[in-house]
Amino acid sequence: MSEFQGSLSSAHNEWLSQNEGQLAVDVVETREHLIVRSAIAGVTADELDISLSEDTLTIRGAREHGCSETTDDNTHVQECHWGAFSRSIILPAHVDPDVVTATLKRGILTIRMKKVEMDRHVPVLEIEDL
Repeated sequence: MSEFQGSLSSAHNEWLSQNEGQLAVDVVETREHLIVRSAIAGVTADELDISLSEDTLTIRGAREHGCSETTDDNTHVQECHWGAFSRSIILPAHVDPDVVTATLKRGILTIRMKKVEMDRHVPVLEIEDL
């Protein structure tokens, strides 16, 4: 590996280690649910934190590097993100925060949220004539 390639690789690895990774997600809307799916291999359910705040779903976690033989000296390509990751998604519909399920099966995280209808009627205030 040339000196330039080595310094470029080291700079790239340093940048990756300082930045949180971002998950790729699919967001699907059915008549009754919003469903979020993400390929999240290498993480257990206990290593994930999922929160719902108003119209935003946030997924956080960390993926530990499982190979002790890996160093900057012998890494040729590094496309996988190791370390902390997070993703916040603004939901396209209102959901009931009490009717949310999350499953992790074969490296696929699936979050299912029950949609709710919001009252679109805005009450008109009576104007008092003084």
